[in-house]
Amino acid sequence: MSQQQYVERCSELFEVGGYAAVRTTAEAGLAEVGPDPVLFRWLGQAHAAEDEDDHDAGAETAYRKGLALAQDDLGLLVSYLELCLRADSFTYPGRSNRAAGLQARIDELAPAGSEERRRVEDATGWAGRGYWDELKTGALQGQAQQAAVAEQSVLVSDALRRAALGEPAGAAEEDLQAAELAAAVELLQGPLNAPLRLLLAHRVAAYVLTFALSFGVNKALVWGGVVDFSLWGWLFWIPVLLAEAKLRQAKQLGRERVIARMQERHQQMDTA
Repeated sequence: MSQQQYVERCSELFEVGGYAAVRTTAEAGLAEVGPDPVLFRWLGQAHAAEDEDDHDAGAETAYRKGLALAQDDLGLLVSYLELCLRADSFTYPGRSNRAAGLQARIDELAPAGSEERRRVEDATGWAGRGYWDELKTGALQGQAQQAAVAEQSVLVSDALRRAALGEPAGAAEEDLQAAELAAAVELLQGPLNAPLRLLLAHRVAAYVLTFALSFGVNKALVWGGVVDFSLWGWLFWIPVLLAEAKLRQAKQLGRERVIARMQERHQQMDTA
């Protein structure tokens, strides 16, 4: 198989979050076609995406091997810079200090307005955020995540309604969203999950009612002299949290199935 085919496979697996599969594919490509800067970049990015210390070390090793082959490869330089800017300067001072040299080299090579320059600006902007910037960004990310969960709840509720009516579901194949919906319908079937389906179908009302019940019970227990401080009302949040956990489980299961289908397709192409 050619280097380009390995690169294409890494790209499509990375797109759906199959980072372990990307590493396996990149390593297989390196073993077959030999050292290659693009495959080293994919290997490094698949390590860095895990955002763990051991994987960060693996990413740095891959980037350095790639740059030893192509020292002016902008893709490698920018990816390595992003890793170095993310590194803790106290725990990994060497990695953190390399950011300045990498940025200077990128500034020399990358034309103004290029994708590489944009990535550098995004990375340095992120690295230079202060405390209040962190809070603001965290709040915006939280809002975006809640909006995504709300949208997923609507889609899942609609898919459950269609399944109850006996309407055939579309083939998920390698469509990530379709696979996640199919997994959610599967996980939320059955009478025991009926309360969770109801909560997801009326998510906003469920949150408002749960907050009111939780707050009201805690206050009633304290004002009634039953306890000095109450957390019993928080028990009302258990069904809501279970429903949210089902959605997260469905997203993970859907992703795993899509990655497995991609890998199966790759194997079929190899044996054809």
